[in-house]
Amino acid sequence: MKRFFYKNKFTHTAMSLLLLGLAACSLDVTNPNSASEDQVLTTREGVIALAVGMQQNYATGVVEVTILTPGVTAGEIAINSTFANLLELQSGGNQLTTSNGNVLALWARPIRVISMANDLITSAPNVPLDAGTRSGIIALAYLYKAMSLGFLAQAFEQAPLDLAKDGKALFRPRAEVLAEAIRLLDFAAPLLAATPASSEFTTLILAKNFDLANTINAFRARYNLLAGNYAAAFAAAGLVNLASKSNFTYDDRNPNPIYQAVFINRNYAPRDNLGTSLTEANDGRVAFFVTRVDKINPPPSNLPIDDLKGFFDANTKAIPVYLPGEMNLIKAEALVRQARLAEAVVEIDAVRTKTTDPFGVAAALPAYSGAVTEAALREEIFRQRSAELYMTGMRLEDSRRLGRPGPLEVNPERNRNFYPYPDQERFNNPNTPPDPAI
Repeated sequence: MKRFFYKNKFTHTAMSLLLLGLAACSLDVTNPNSASEDQVLTTREGVIALAVGMQQNYATGVVEVTILTPGVTAGEIAINSTFANLLELQSGGNQLTTSNGNVLALWARPIRVISMANDLITSAPNVPLDAGTRSGIIALAYLYKAMSLGFLAQAFEQAPLDLAKDGKALFRPRAEVLAEAIRLLDFAAPLLAATPASSEFTTLILAKNFDLANTINAFRARYNLLAGNYAAAFAAAGLVNLASKSNFTYDDRNPNPIYQAVFINRNYAPRDNLGTSLTEANDGRVAFFVTRVDKINPPPSNLPIDDLKGFFDANTKAIPVYLPGEMNLIKAEALVRQARLAEAVVEIDAVRTKTTDPFGVAAALPAYSGAVTEAALREEIFRQRSAELYMTGMRLEDSRRLGRPGPLEVNPERNRNFYPYPDQERFNNPNTPPDPAI
């Protein structure tokens, strides 16, 4: 992230206040700027500091839990320690308790970002800002709120559409949460097109190497696919420039959180073959993401593990916000769902045969030669997503949506379908629904 605002004493203080309470969990979220709310939310400097802080909060806090926790549940990642909460996560099923700290973080950290985004959406129109700076900030807030809601919908059966000051937000089915995320993104795209972001926004506020317009369309494609809006998903994916890169960036002050968890804390490790039996021999993405080694994780699991590479083996390595290959695979799935099977194979082969990629994620495999049926292509799409989108937080959602074996089936590929709601939320909000069975 850029450090421009740390040069100013006020904004350094504001940033510190913004980042407090990362582990808040109830929807009764105390505004992180409450110590100086008037100053922070009614001044140009305060709104800009909040926009910077929201991005930093997501990149260092939310990215960690959206990759690691569902990665363990979906079998991509093994636990490499004996901490009780992590062993619960690896066991899954009824062994995963509502007091689990990882489940708490999974719930609380996206909600913290939603709180920040709400403050920006409310405050940015009322402070003196250049029109392009204002549109950039509001579009950014819509995007980050949508990403946070979308992840909650991927992890939980129900979630609130928004926060409640009294801590008693109503929960809605995940389909409605996804619809709200899509609605926000559909606001952001034309807003940014009508009033392009200013140079002030792109150079001093927007995180380094973050492509706002393409990211909005990429997440429109993702969430429309998850919502079953296949024509809209296909159209949005087609708007994304596949040569563009959009990153969460890190430095020594704000280190790559996956590097910290894997290499410094040594709590996680990638499972053998990217965690799936579908991995093909000579898939170039295996060598990109892992170094094959003869290791196992600690008892009682004794799972084969590898050493992690890719975007995660250095403190300052950037993590992609989305990968270009996801857009091809969104198109492929949307086409399959519309019975346009031959066209879907073209999109699958764009990923299978790729030898160059902006991020270096290239399978370099032969073209697809399997059956051109809906069932076969759904399996192939899952195979390709498992490798192309390794450790992006998508596999749990993909496993459910594409009909892979669940926790009550033979040879399960995930140990839960959805997570239970954390105790702290239930204690504070009487509207919290019953926990899912698994």
